[in-house]
Amino acid sequence: MVRLFILLAGAALVLLVLALISVLSAERVRNAPRAVWILVVLLVPIAGPIIYLFAGRPIDRGARPSRRPASPDDDPDFLRSMGGDEQSRRDRELLAQWEREIHQEREIHQDDEQQDRP
Repeated sequence: MVRLFILLAGAALVLLVLALISVLSAERVRNAPRAVWILVVLLVPIAGPIIYLFAGRPIDRGARPSRRPASPDDDPDFLRSMGGDEQSRRDRELLAQWEREIHQEREIHQDDEQQDRP
């Protein structure tokens, strides 16, 4: 008998958690405001989550398209804003210029060190 009680309590807890996650993550809920559904799920044991899942959960009308891309690489607007090849070419030129400047500074320091040695 105790095992059955533990099993039913676990099932009720899982049902409560699933219904609460569903209430909080749904864009819209049916038949009542979201706050009312949260109270029903939390305050009415077992029946509250079941009522929400049948009466308050939004009806799934097929797969919903994603509102925004998951990462910047998937966003065509972001990729267009990157400027493509022109930006990349400018970056390569700037990097090459910095490398030349660093190389020149190293040569100057090496010449100074050689002159300081007796």
